[in-house]
Amino acid sequence: MFNSWSKFSMKVKFVDLKQRYEEEKVELLECVDKTLKKGMLILGDGLRDFEEEVESYTGTRHCIGLNSGTDALMMALWSCGITKDDEVIHPAISFIATTGAIVHVGATPIFAEVDIDGLIDTDKLETKITQKTKAIMPVHWAGRICNMSKIIEICEKYKLVLIEDSAQAMGAYYGGTHGGRFGKASAFSCHPLKNLNALGDGGFLITDDDEVAKKVRLYRNHGIESRDNVTMFGVNSRLDTLNAEVLKFRLKRLESIIERRRLNVGLYKKYIKASCVCLPEENTKAGTSDAHVMCLAQVPDRDSLKNYLSKNGIETMIYYGTPLHLQKATLKFGYKKGDFPVAEEICEKVLALPIHQHLTEDQIYYVADKINKFYSSSH
Repeated sequence: MFNSWSKFSMKVKFVDLKQRYEEEKVELLECVDKTLKKGMLILGDGLRDFEEEVESYTGTRHCIGLNSGTDALMMALWSCGITKDDEVIHPAISFIATTGAIVHVGATPIFAEVDIDGLIDTDKLETKITQKTKAIMPVHWAGRICNMSKIIEICEKYKLVLIEDSAQAMGAYYGGTHGGRFGKASAFSCHPLKNLNALGDGGFLITDDDEVAKKVRLYRNHGIESRDNVTMFGVNSRLDTLNAEVLKFRLKRLESIIERRRLNVGLYKKYIKASCVCLPEENTKAGTSDAHVMCLAQVPDRDSLKNYLSKNGIETMIYYGTPLHLQKATLKFGYKKGDFPVAEEICEKVLALPIHQHLTEDQIYYVADKINKFYSSSH
């Protein structure tokens, strides 16, 4: 059926935001019109409407819209009392904002080994706990929820605060519970590469803790309770009303987007015949499902494959080529190569394949065909 594609070149974008705009143009312009007509660009009704939609979708008591997932992480840590001299354990694989948020509240990041899925290895987690440990912050990497049963057990055993980095977890579940519902606070990102994405940066925090919610709502708006009543020194970290309207609209499509991405992963598994390519296996235990934010393949000779695919019009990304403990910014904490061998090997082999919901089966077959040809000719 697809044999003819091997004779032709095809462009396959890693993300196609332009095509998404064309598909959503009418609805997005309606969001702009609605927001501008109301004239409330900051803290308008649309923001609270979006927050309530997230509360309903995730089953949480409070959602607070913020200007980025990074700010959501910092405010989650701060509002839960994490401060100077505290240690926060998190995995050695994540975006740098995970570590940066810990540093910015004055705490010390403690890296932990990951399992083969890039999630924090709960079998090795307790070895990282010291008298200074205040919190554990698992990262639901690529939209897969960590082993929360074990993490909760460890947090309760050592009386530690559980804070979730759920930047990629919108629409993911663990045992019937939405990701981010397990900890005292959880941070989400609405960056353009996420499944639920804004027109630029955006994020939000969810919590069932009334005091945490109150503190974060104040802190995101300069600590202002009313025009003439400022109760703390806060920051400007408000999710603007226009992006809130866009996110509210896109939330309605989230389930269909995730399902399309799930199908795309299935097509890769169907068409990639090279046995050396390892594709992610979804956790399908009762009530558990992934958000499929990324399709992270483990491949040998990764850089050569990436260059080969690029020459054939296929965009791929590396998430990430360097684990957190080996970043220049984190070397001051005393870590070295070899400290986390699983994380280091994953970073050496990881390649993110296009997975977005606009891909056609022809395009996925084309990508798979090129991967098969690369390994059949070079290995």
